[in-house]
Amino acid sequence: MENEVFLLLKFSYDNLPNATMKCCFLYCCLYPEDYCIPRKRLMEYWFCEGPLNEFDRISEAQMQGNDIISSLLICLLENCGVIDGEDSVKMHDVIHDMALWITREFEATESNFFVKAGGQLFKEPDVKAWESGKRISLMKNKIAVLKQTPKCPKLRTLFLSQNELQMISNGFFQFIPRLIVLDLSRNTGLLALPEGISQLVSLEWFDLSWTGIEELPLELKALTKLKMLDLSYMRNLRKLPQHLISSFSKLQIFKMWLPGIQLYPNEDNVLNRGNEKLIEELKGLQCLNILTITIHNMFSLERFLSFNLFQLFNVLCLEKLERLETLRFDFGGSMEEIKMEILHTWISSITIAGGNKLRDVTRLILAPNLSILSIFECAKMEEILSEGKLGEVVGVLGIPYPKPFLKLESLHLICLSKLKSIYWDALPSHPPLNSDSAKWNLLTIEGREYWWARLEWENKATRDAFLPSFKSCNHLF
Repeated sequence: MENEVFLLLKFSYDNLPNATMKCCFLYCCLYPEDYCIPRKRLMEYWFCEGPLNEFDRISEAQMQGNDIISSLLICLLENCGVIDGEDSVKMHDVIHDMALWITREFEATESNFFVKAGGQLFKEPDVKAWESGKRISLMKNKIAVLKQTPKCPKLRTLFLSQNELQMISNGFFQFIPRLIVLDLSRNTGLLALPEGISQLVSLEWFDLSWTGIEELPLELKALTKLKMLDLSYMRNLRKLPQHLISSFSKLQIFKMWLPGIQLYPNEDNVLNRGNEKLIEELKGLQCLNILTITIHNMFSLERFLSFNLFQLFNVLCLEKLERLETLRFDFGGSMEEIKMEILHTWISSITIAGGNKLRDVTRLILAPNLSILSIFECAKMEEILSEGKLGEVVGVLGIPYPKPFLKLESLHLICLSKLKSIYWDALPSHPPLNSDSAKWNLLTIEGREYWWARLEWENKATRDAFLPSFKSCNHLF
């Protein structure tokens, strides 16, 4: 295999235009073969630890990252569809084996990969086998305990997600001074972080999502270089110390799970009733670029939302968050309406998912610089913009006939079974969908072929005119 197939496949790798693209490709082999890797997550890794760390902002790194992934999709990666609302890619098993072969035979002196992802391991490998590693992946195994104390002076990336972790020894992170990326996600049995976690002073990317951790220690304030922190779907989280989140002055990506009702009274706990302290924490994130808020669907959630989430929207309008560009809200199903003031010009991307009672998002007209709008799984949504609710927006803007979405470039509408209308007229940013506008060939329409076949058009000429604009994407939805 190595002498025949791998040498042939390596021709594509050797012909990648630069070392940056080669490094990005090899990073993908940290995942199991045929594993669907979210594109945005890959770019976050590259931004913090790898070839895109020369950029100051994640939004800038994503632009080049998208170009790199598009180039790799030509010959070395494959599309893997939309997973949890995000575009994903994967490595074919043969390409994955070839990449690991390259890390062993040709890049060993620089990269030092140690990959046992999806290896059905029940205990951690002997530390002597991976102490020289720079990038290590033990993800998707059945490891329950990490009891050794590895000495890894060069380790920069460590994947421990999707195991069965219940305990990490206090000394485990003691001698890993250069670790930048740490993924502990999807270890639901992990109830506490080890005491030595505060020694990871170089850490920039930290994922604790879907863990059972009940409390974040105040010692995490030592992680002053954090750029990405994911606390989403931490269902057992009971305490978030005050002034912890705001101490991460370099934080650009923050993902947070909000339970429906807070019953954890504590003066120093951000998660107490009302969330006023959490809002104050967010105000201090001067570099925040991407914010994801997940709302848990619980009894009496509606009252919680009306007091807190609407207030949160208003907080995001403050000029202090001048770098915030991307918002994502995952609702738990009880959200009926979005109320917000004007979102300042830097908000360019908004995603709304799971608002099962939402019927429209008319107030998003108040985001004048919006270029990307994504709406997923809103079962009762009938209109994107409602003509009947325009009066409410007029009262905020003070403009009789506001023009919506003047800068909109991309519109993603997925699993909206009741949707009847996007807008009652042609969007100002685009010509109307007729045979004349199709001649300019400025529009791409993606969807499944059966959906395209069922679309109703003004006439056959209009449909035929837009046929070249249609791109079949059967991996969607």
